[in-house]
Amino acid sequence: MVENSRGLSRRALLGAFAATAVAAAPTYSNAAGFLRGGGDVRRIRMYSGRTGERIDMIYWIDGKYIKDALKEVNHFMRDWRRDEVKAIDTRTIDIMAASLNLLESSEPYLLLSGYRSPSTNSALRSRSRGVAKNSLHMRGQAADLRLTSRSVSQMAKAAQSCRAGGVGRYYGSNFVHMDCGEVRTWRG
Repeated sequence: MVENSRGLSRRALLGAFAATAVAAAPTYSNAAGFLRGGGDVRRIRMYSGRTGERIDMIYWIDGKYIKDALKEVNHFMRDWRRDEVKAIDTRTIDIMAASLNLLESSEPYLLLSGYRSPSTNSALRSRSRGVAKNSLHMRGQAADLRLTSRSVSQMAKAAQSCRAGGVGRYYGSNFVHMDCGEVRTWRG
């Protein structure tokens, strides 16, 4: 069994993920149905305005991640400025996919930022105080996302209901940050 740096097994994390999403059912009435009916298949849908690329794929079937699908997600979420690829933490992908399902949206996410190389992060940090020095983007554990059909508030509430990582609301720039770090929220 694979463990993350905090000693949690993937199975324990997914169990906690499922339990917290079910607890959110009063707010998102389809949460329990999603986990019961769709828990054997997980799908992610995104596009990039920067590269023009789109991704719509099943990356998990019957309790197993699909390696080739994850490779495609990693490439899609690469640092496009430097064309550097890093493995995206599957917990982040799961949070993104679960949030999109909770929102009942057929629209793919617009990916604003996935993996960022240290040099890209440093360059962005020099231009904006909203970029963290030790950003989880540099570890492949974060994504900045937008939906035209849902508000920042709606997206953030869906991600928060997963209780599986950090959620940042950026109203001025119209996006939500989702990561698999500590459970926390903030406004940027």
